[in-house]
Amino acid sequence: MTNITTLLFDLDGTLINTNELIVESFLHTLNHFFPGQYEREDVYPFMGPPLIDTFEALDPERTMEMVAHYREFNLAQHDALVTEFQGVYETIRTLHENNFKMAIVSTKLHETVVKGLKLTNLDPYFNVVIGLDDVENAKPHPEPLEKALAALGSSPEEALMIGDNYHDIEGGQNAGVKTAGVAWSIKGRDFLAQYNPDYMLESMTDLLDILNIGASKK
Repeated sequence: MTNITTLLFDLDGTLINTNELIVESFLHTLNHFFPGQYEREDVYPFMGPPLIDTFEALDPERTMEMVAHYREFNLAQHDALVTEFQGVYETIRTLHENNFKMAIVSTKLHETVVKGLKLTNLDPYFNVVIGLDDVENAKPHPEPLEKALAALGSSPEEALMIGDNYHDIEGGQNAGVKTAGVAWSIKGRDFLAQYNPDYMLESMTDLLDILNIGASKK
């Protein structure tokens, strides 16, 4: 696929492994507000959408209290619980060396996205970061992707959105860009496949093959 010049990445569960951090943050919060009601698997459906949407559906009156509780724990535990996915750093560096334009499009707050990028040494490769507080509408609304494309000076026809959740795939489709799901999504490959991404990555290095970059030995 040679017409792609621009890559839009989700962050959590795509480039960096924040699964444990997110699960623990939800359990910490839900066990505080709803003691004994939630197990680990119960929080998987909450991963992806903005926190406010998730908590508002559970208890509209305590939404902001729950969001604050979650974020306090999440930030405190961030560096201890976040790890890298194999092959991500090498792939992103190679894409950068091959002059691809890249951005992060996340439903996390901008500052927290930057924290994750710095922790995993990916920050030099992403000049454009679109976080939840940078837009009016979160994915799957096309606004965050359109904002990233505008910042990069790219059109939808030359872009690919890569993510681990249906919001990423639907957001890409709504913005008119090609999409790639990641098979290491905590929700599972089959779950993502239902949303018909153009590609399914078994490893981040698969991107190099899709984009016809010779250095895909790793």
